Amino acid sequence: MAKAKTVYVCQNCGAESSKWIGKCYSCGAWNSFVEEVVVPKAKSSVAAAYSSSAEKSKPVPLSEISVDDLPRIDVGNRELNRVLGGGLVPGAMVLIGGEPGIGKSTLVLQMALHMNNMKILYVSGEESPQQIKLRGERVFSGSTEHCLIVSETSLERILTHTKNTAPDILVVDSVQTLQTERIESAPGSVSQIRECTAELLRFSKERNLPVMLIGHINKEGSLAGPKVLEHMVDVVLQFEGDRNHMYRILRSIKNRFGSTDEIGIFEMQQGGLREVQNPSELLLSHHDNAMSGVSVAAATEGMRPFLIEVQALTSTAAYGTPQRSSTGFDIRRLNMLLAVLEKRAGFKLSAKDVFLNIAGGLKVNDPGIDLAVVSSILSSNIDIALSPDICLAGEVGLSGEIRPVTRITQRIGEAAKLGFKTIIVPVYPKGVDFSSAEIEIKQVSKIEEAFRLLFG
Repeated sequence: MAKAKTVYVCQNCGAESSKWIGKCYSCGAWNSFVEEVVVPKAKSSVAAAYSSSAEKSKPVPLSEISVDDLPRIDVGNRELNRVLGGGLVPGAMVLIGGEPGIGKSTLVLQMALHMNNMKILYVSGEESPQQIKLRGERVFSGSTEHCLIVSETSLERILTHTKNTAPDILVVDSVQTLQTERIESAPGSVSQIRECTAELLRFSKERNLPVMLIGHINKEGSLAGPKVLEHMVDVVLQFEGDRNHMYRILRSIKNRFGSTDEIGIFEMQQGGLREVQNPSELLLSHHDNAMSGVSVAAATEGMRPFLIEVQALTSTAAYGTPQRSSTGFDIRRLNMLLAVLEKRAGFKLSAKDVFLNIAGGLKVNDPGIDLAVVSSILSSNIDIALSPDICLAGEVGLSGEIRPVTRITQRIGEAAKLGFKTIIVPVYPKGVDFSSAEIEIKQVSKIEEAFRLLFG
């Protein structure tokens, strides 16, 4: 048996050191090194593994490789299918991360229960089978004979259960709870996560078995564990949202089998997560009377256009120092837009409190909503309501110009579909054809031109 050795491993990036050090030489984190016992594998077993794998696989030309036997698996959820690129690929390893309580386990359990034509093995290291059954009864009312539940954290026993049951899909909740007997460190450590994921990856590729892993995220918002974890898996999905609001966004960070531009939108309800096919209708408020400080922006998330409501409130600073607050929008970009309004448009906002909110609890990073943001701020400042039939799309530059944005035809089409009569967009080159649009398009090059159209 190989002799065990003690190393110190950084819990943030996975760097190793022969002695404890205060600051990691790789990622710069402080007090992140933890002592772990590592048993190296024998050289003979490694050589035997290489020789056996070389006999099974032989190099072949790319033209002779067939992909007909790898059809995508429909997971029974259109939003999840969209983010995966059309379905689950056999042999793929998918990692879903998100904050605690955001709905990761609910999403995967709903998927498993709806796939009644497949055998699913759901392994939970955090909940008992009774807890999973209570959640399953809440989110699904059909037959559940195809979904097998086991509460286990030992990797060796999980692989044994998988071999005995021969499922079509393996679900592990969560990867941070797994531990293997070959590593003498605590579950959730860098060594345990790395070794367990590598073993599951090898098992998945050998048997062409799709594996879905659920992972936690740290306080910085990134997936817990070493960065190598994201490099090992095929697909990394981020489940985002505010627990105080109902909407959730499933975003693709990495996808070897499809685009990373797609997102899926869900609504959290008492009976689980509901797919949102048309988010624009839910994100827009239908007011009987027009109110100041409210504008509608044509935004995009990846390749998906939707309309959102931007709300702003300006008031005189009561305590001398003006406040700047933003919900769902980058506060630094808000400060930049306020400076542009002050310098380029001549509006005195330095002594005003400015509050901005993206309705629905969404976080939007699209610069194409800049024009809607400055319009709602000015509307609140002068207390004049915008027309409810006008939609806006455009990026605001530092000199006050309105810059073109991506996917403008999709934004215009979404506004026309929801019944808006006019959309204000930047000036585009002559090669961009707007003649087929079913909505009036007004192009502006400066924020002064947009304000004249909106407020006269």
